[in-house]
Amino acid sequence: MWFKKNVNKPKISELLTHETKKHSLIKFIGLVVIVMCYFTYMSVKLGTEGGILVTCLTWSFFVFCTPIADAGFLLAFPVRVLTGIRMMYTQIFSFFLALGLNLYIFFHTPETYNTTVILKLFYQILSQPFPFWGIMILSLVGTLLSIYFGDELVDVSSHKQREKYHRHINKHQVIALVFLIGATIILYNSLLKKLGVDIPL
Repeated sequence: MWFKKNVNKPKISELLTHETKKHSLIKFIGLVVIVMCYFTYMSVKLGTEGGILVTCLTWSFFVFCTPIADAGFLLAFPVRVLTGIRMMYTQIFSFFLALGLNLYIFFHTPETYNTTVILKLFYQILSQPFPFWGIMILSLVGTLLSIYFGDELVDVSSHKQREKYHRHINKHQVIALVFLIGATIILYNSLLKKLGVDIPL
């Protein structure tokens, strides 16, 4: 298999004893709890089918529009633990999965984006390639760098051993800063539109 030379499957016991792996496990459990709570809330509000769809679409928002790999980490971490496949590959798969979901919803049931404030904002980003797709490009770069750090967390046993993180963290911080500026512009533009003020970007 194409990924075999990259296999580094952690032992289950290491998830509880190694500082970095325990950190990843706690992060994963926290994300699962958040997603399940959100899904439960949306299911009560929209029904089970609607809850699943909105939860998946919201997940795709975080895949595309945040410079950290938390959304993709939900798939990448258990796949890494169970199979040893590096999280970078699973993250790329997450991008394509999110892309396919949004292509279908955007062209077949775009009204789904009106369900929540986050999805309304997401629709605005998707429907205005310039300048808002820049936010997704920044997010992609930041996310890949973030998951690069995440793989290293599983490779080592303590934070002191994280050479890749210490070498590239400044780059990630710059990307995150530029992302925050871009996200602020989008939110500001969205607020102005709601107030009926049209300022071309």
